[in-house]
Amino acid sequence: MAQQDFEIFKLGDWELQSGERLVNAHIAYKTFGDPKSPAVVYPTWFSGLISDNYWLIGKDKTLSPSEYFIIIPALFGNGQSTSPSNYAASDPFPRCSFYDNVRAQYALVTQHLGIMHLRAVVGWSMGAAQSYQWATQYPDFMDRVVPFCGSARTSLHNQVFLEGVKSALLAAKHTPSAILKETRFPDAGQASRTWDGQEREIGLKALGRVYAGWGFSQAFYREKLYESVLGYKSLEDFMQGFWEKWALSKDPENMLVMLQTWQQGDVSNQMPYNGDFEKAMASIKAKTLVLPGKTDLYFPPEDSEYEAACMKPGIGTLRIIPSIWGHWAGGPGDNKDDVEWLDKELFHFLGGI
Repeated sequence: MAQQDFEIFKLGDWELQSGERLVNAHIAYKTFGDPKSPAVVYPTWFSGLISDNYWLIGKDKTLSPSEYFIIIPALFGNGQSTSPSNYAASDPFPRCSFYDNVRAQYALVTQHLGIMHLRAVVGWSMGAAQSYQWATQYPDFMDRVVPFCGSARTSLHNQVFLEGVKSALLAAKHTPSAILKETRFPDAGQASRTWDGQEREIGLKALGRVYAGWGFSQAFYREKLYESVLGYKSLEDFMQGFWEKWALSKDPENMLVMLQTWQQGDVSNQMPYNGDFEKAMASIKAKTLVLPGKTDLYFPPEDSEYEAACMKPGIGTLRIIPSIWGHWAGGPGDNKDDVEWLDKELFHFLGGI
């Protein structure tokens, strides 16, 4: 068995926004650098393991362990923090929100690591959503926030996209999605969380193929970058070797938990905002660099423009990533030009108070 390359912080029974609780919960994390250096929280993304964040960290990068104390906390449901795949309780897995995740991360940072202020929170995709959540949930706790290719509120169109992904997965169990943002059903229990080999393979492959039309842009496919840059022999080779391979490496119930968390994302769904999105965005005190991808089909620049416009004057800056790699412009490091562009933006933004 491979040695575990992360640490665990035990949370105990963790109360959730939904009124439910995670029994004997824990959060997985990994740190880089000296704890005395300025701290940066860098949360994981949809389906991502802690190691999937390493691409933006290094001695030659802005997020250098010689300059910052970098903390990568894992989402509930990613398979490392508390997730269906490692959950002992027999009840259906509870609904986890970004608020629940960030509250756990705050406990990790303050109670376990002894850090009372952050230099920054940065993140891609669902990591960007957590960055916004940090900025609204604990507005005095950090100097900088950098969400790239993500949103403070999951748009209706994004919810519908995710509904397609979720429904493709559930169809393998002959189960309808039924309710937007919900993955549990009246007869849900331990048995419903058990997938046989055929259900798992069919469902996850379908999830991967649905995702394939969204992760990269039309221009990415038009120019066949999957061949010229990523090295696949054909479109079908790309579908199997990239998308199906990624999906098959995941646990279906873990994916459903993270899908639900993503679908219900909204920074105004907490006190004291009570659903007032503009009020929540105006509460952000940390300087915020919003980095949408020009061709991102999940999080188009116009959504990010509105989010930045809702911040108080002088708080939000918007820079659009000039890439045809769609959502992948913001990660996970497959295109060297995009990585270089993002790293330079981080360097300039984190460099000054």
